Amino acid sequence: MTSSVRLFRDQNYHELKGQCVQQRRLFEDPEFPASDVSLFYQSAPPRKVEWKRPKDLCEDPHLFVNGISSHDLHQGTLGNCWFVAACSCLALRESLWQQVIPDFNEQEWDPKNPEKYAGIFRFRFWCFGEWTEVVVDDLLPTMDGRLIYCHSNVKNEFWSALLEKAYAKLAGSYEALDGGSAADAIVDFTGAVAESIDLLQGKYGEIISEQMKLFEDLLKVHRRGGLISCSIMASPGIANEAETETGLVIGHAYSVTAIRKLRLGERLLFSFKAEKLFMIRLRNPWGKREWNGAWSDNSEEWKKVSHSECKSLGLTLENDGEFWMTFEDWCKNFTDVDICRIVNTSYFSIHKTWEKKMMHGAWTKNSEPLLNRSGGCFDNKDSFLQNPQYIFDVKKTEDKVLVSLQQEDRRKYKKEGKGDSIPIGFEILKVEDNRRYRLHKLTVQDRVATSLYINTRTVFLKRILKQGRYVLIPTTYHPGISTKFILRLFTDVPSKLRELKADKPQMTCWNLLCGYPRRVTQIKVHSAEGLQMQDRSGGKLDPYVLIKCENQSVRSPVQHDTTSATFDTQVIFYRKKIDSPIIVQVWNSNILCDQFLGQAVLTASPSDPREQQTLQLQGRGSREAAEVPGRITVKVFSSDDLVEL
Repeated sequence: MTSSVRLFRDQNYHELKGQCVQQRRLFEDPEFPASDVSLFYQSAPPRKVEWKRPKDLCEDPHLFVNGISSHDLHQGTLGNCWFVAACSCLALRESLWQQVIPDFNEQEWDPKNPEKYAGIFRFRFWCFGEWTEVVVDDLLPTMDGRLIYCHSNVKNEFWSALLEKAYAKLAGSYEALDGGSAADAIVDFTGAVAESIDLLQGKYGEIISEQMKLFEDLLKVHRRGGLISCSIMASPGIANEAETETGLVIGHAYSVTAIRKLRLGERLLFSFKAEKLFMIRLRNPWGKREWNGAWSDNSEEWKKVSHSECKSLGLTLENDGEFWMTFEDWCKNFTDVDICRIVNTSYFSIHKTWEKKMMHGAWTKNSEPLLNRSGGCFDNKDSFLQNPQYIFDVKKTEDKVLVSLQQEDRRKYKKEGKGDSIPIGFEILKVEDNRRYRLHKLTVQDRVATSLYINTRTVFLKRILKQGRYVLIPTTYHPGISTKFILRLFTDVPSKLRELKADKPQMTCWNLLCGYPRRVTQIKVHSAEGLQMQDRSGGKLDPYVLIKCENQSVRSPVQHDTTSATFDTQVIFYRKKIDSPIIVQVWNSNILCDQFLGQAVLTASPSDPREQQTLQLQGRGSREAAEVPGRITVKVFSSDDLVEL
């Protein structure tokens, strides 16, 4: 966990507790008072809510009773099953909940030293890229002497009710937690990377191969400390919280508490004569109402499983809200799953380690196109490139890239009627290998990845990218919308992710002596064919291209064992000497000495054709005019307006 922690509303837990202990009083939070203003932003309670401290509700209050468990929680009258499901997931991982509830032993009630109790607690949440500590008092909303919101199944355990209060304070009120996403809460608890999967759209209930891939992926996520929740989307005309024939609740968040491969049958000495089942265990935040289909608590199927196997699975035959089902049934009955990956960035791990870069950014409106940073999605052709742009490099031949784009939490704007998330997404473009300035027009660049555009807080994408330089453009779906975001990029090797801010080379005193660029030229070398050694000897080659302009040069990756190579190499040059040509050379890579195969000389003026063209290779030096075997296919764009390309 990061060492720097921001204090929410600048409230210092230790200072406040020290003052209360010294003055022998219990803490009352002025920033989140025990009144209706902390409960509601537009509704009113049906009956009067009384705020009571735990000692007024039971004789022996504790933060935890017999440790922490996913069975501790029960949802109250608030529609925040998503929050309770996230808490159930959190309770499964000791290292994670200890981040959220720091120094829990110090915060626990101490019956031997009651004078040290000050009625103050602290919790930590990962808010928009930084850990934030939230302080609360222990006054909790009740009716008829009972907690009305999240509570434990044990009367004298209060960690869940106090955690919910801290989260409500962060959101502005308890009512602001009515309706939400379990994935968002899990990210706030852990800093995880959230991915949402539509099980219907992916046809996971129908295509067995996709189902198996998903099972292995979820199994890996679960084993490596990730957290998973799922739900069933309501169909038109069917109300949320309606119950299906199989006992599942529609529009309701369930936490995944286990994923296992289960063997049925006899295990012999050297082999298995057994059927293998893929199983998943879920928990209903209500603590009751379970799946009643195959492998439900009292179903006949469990008779095939030995008592010891049942015990190792933690099978309980109670209506406690937790139940097993086959993965196939899960895929067929649920519609949405949220996967929260704890991405490993530790170098001291046996598992894959990722390189992480995180950037804070914002979409901001400006009437000046070069200053506007809210251009909308790719469909807005005239303004799409007027968004923030981030450049990164893929150094390996291929690299798996994880991208997470998260907009600021808008729950705090619910009072103004602006609490809904904005539809967001992003594009990834393969650009020139030497690009250093913002893109102004799409010409030779390749559009290699597009995320979903959706009104969720986080959008996630996994993609394998080839070696090269890329520009990632986060956008709102509609242009002209202002809000903040964080962008996280995970790669196998360092990506050097950074924002492109300058539109063109900066004018400096040095330019007065050496000159300032007068022309910008983009070149894409698509391919070469018919290549041959200059001594006309046959055989396969290992060709690459070298593109030279003034004192700059860019080299493509080597293509192996071919005389017809596809390069798709892009370059951009800001040229001071516009009469000096650009030279594209083709070379054969060799251990001892690379061999020159031929070149093309380009004037690259704005009047030259912009269509793709195939050029015959020529020699160099005294043989410059002579044709040599081979042709290259290129696209060239030039402009004397340095911010056109």
